[in-house]
Amino acid sequence: MAQKKWSQDVTERSDALDLEDSVFKQDDPAKIAASLKRSAEHSKRRKGTPLQSAMGMLNFYINRAGDNLGKGQRQVLEKAKDELREAFGREPKGTHKEKAHG
Repeated sequence: MAQKKWSQDVTERSDALDLEDSVFKQDDPAKIAASLKRSAEHSKRRKGTPLQSAMGMLNFYINRAGDNLGKGQRQVLEKAKDELREAFGREPKGTHKEKAHG
């Protein structure tokens, strides 16, 4: 049996969050964000705020997947970052300058 990479083991068994199966393989950024939010809010073992924990796990997965992550799935996961910010009541990155004042 092939030995798993340490990053896969962390993703599957992280002390920070109990992740739903295949959360990062979904094709809907909003569903990924909602799943990460649920996991972060229910975790008793996380460090930092729920948003920090969820975003940290998402970034960890993106960085560890590296070139093995297809362009389409990378775009989904990058969009999930904005969805995650919105789920926690924050503005998506870069939108504060685009909004009209009035």
